[in-house]
Amino acid sequence: MTFTLAIVGRPNVGKSTLFNRLVGRRLALVDDQPGVTRDLREGDARLGELRFTIIDTAGLEDATDDSLPGRMRRLTERAVEMADACLFLIDGRAGVLPTDEIFAEILRKKNAHVILAANKSEGKAADAGVIEAWSLGLGEPIRLSAEHGEGMGELADALAPLVAEAAARVEETAPEVDVDVSDEDEDAPARQITKQRPLQVAVIGRPNAGKSTLINKLIGEDRLLTGPEAGITRDSISITFDWHGTPTKIFDTAGMRKKAKVQEKLEKLSVADGLRAVKFAEVVVVLLDAAIPFEQQDLRIADLAEREGRAVVVAVNKWDVEEDKNEKIKLLRDSFERLLPQLRGAPLVTISAKTGKNLDRLHAAVLKAHEIWNRRVTTAKLNAWLGEMVSQHPPPAPGGRRIKLRYMTQAKTRPPAFVVMCSAPDKLPESYSRYLVNGLRDTFEMPGTPIRLYMRDQGDKNPYKNKTKSTPSRLRKHLGKGRADE
Repeated sequence: MTFTLAIVGRPNVGKSTLFNRLVGRRLALVDDQPGVTRDLREGDARLGELRFTIIDTAGLEDATDDSLPGRMRRLTERAVEMADACLFLIDGRAGVLPTDEIFAEILRKKNAHVILAANKSEGKAADAGVIEAWSLGLGEPIRLSAEHGEGMGELADALAPLVAEAAARVEETAPEVDVDVSDEDEDAPARQITKQRPLQVAVIGRPNAGKSTLINKLIGEDRLLTGPEAGITRDSISITFDWHGTPTKIFDTAGMRKKAKVQEKLEKLSVADGLRAVKFAEVVVVLLDAAIPFEQQDLRIADLAEREGRAVVVAVNKWDVEEDKNEKIKLLRDSFERLLPQLRGAPLVTISAKTGKNLDRLHAAVLKAHEIWNRRVTTAKLNAWLGEMVSQHPPPAPGGRRIKLRYMTQAKTRPPAFVVMCSAPDKLPESYSRYLVNGLRDTFEMPGTPIRLYMRDQGDKNPYKNKTKSTPSRLRKHLGKGRADE
């Protein structure tokens, strides 16, 4: 789903009731007591023909300190910043309250698309409140009753153009992945990087790893806010620039946090934001802090990038303040091999975003990772290689019958994907598939990039398998007739 809608408003205006109606299930707790919802809850919403992601938020309260209401408010504001649009609910029967006016002003600044709706508007009792909602300056209010399902058609009409716009934007900016190459010329060149289709790079990592500082240094200006505080960047920001002659669109993302329970929800949003950036990227730069590398969150996002099929480059920042560099780099490489075996051989570059040291090496590593991600291996080379691999280490023979690997071809690029036609693919152990994948990496120089290997059943080629048992008797009868003719 490409479109995200956040439901926001004061406590007890019916946000969770509307959330439950749109997802078609009672996922969120509902009660007359205000403040029941404290965390963020996501769901897959359906409204007529529309399909989108919806976020139920805690009630907005006029608190900005570190109290529970203050933390809940910051969490809600984070959801508003991330969402493609937000639905601002007021209570139609209570009318516009002073806090509604404050929050309407906040929403105008934090989200470009704000839809105003007056909930609990069934009957004439809400007429005055609906008219009063015009004073918020957010356009015509939609008259809703989340409890009774009234106004859903009007809400769908308001959302439809926004959903279509988000889908078109995703279609335009999303990179080509899983490109089918089975019918292409095996010598066809890989996708060329141009100004119209720049190289798309996402920089992801924990808070305060130096993501925004790195991007500012790359583009040559202080475009992004930086500082010693963790978590300054709140959402994904994309910037197009020329990186040493390579047209590049780079995504800065919010850092992934790991703190108190209420902030774990914020961490989930940040991870979701990072995931969104990964989906728009071709190459993912996982930025680590040299002082505390390979934390759990680093491993999660690197593994996520690999599962999404993106090329990965690991960059270790703040290398300028590291004292024992030789010992540290040895420790980093050992940890990388041990903790991320699925990315074996991926580039590991030490940099300093503050001083600009080794950023040329980072550029070279990103281009190399992108080239490998697009790599095409001819069928002739693959089958010659497969024969050698099978002769060196034959596949197992479950039940006494050896599994035969007959034929291999590359089906896709971005990332490289290969198909092996074989007998009994369901009986081939995962360890043998890993043996083949590691062999592909070493022989065809594809370190670090995700490789997909699929085993397919070629089918039984025995021409007599489906013949009836009467065949031998008919043959004997025919031979007997021949002797009689003699």
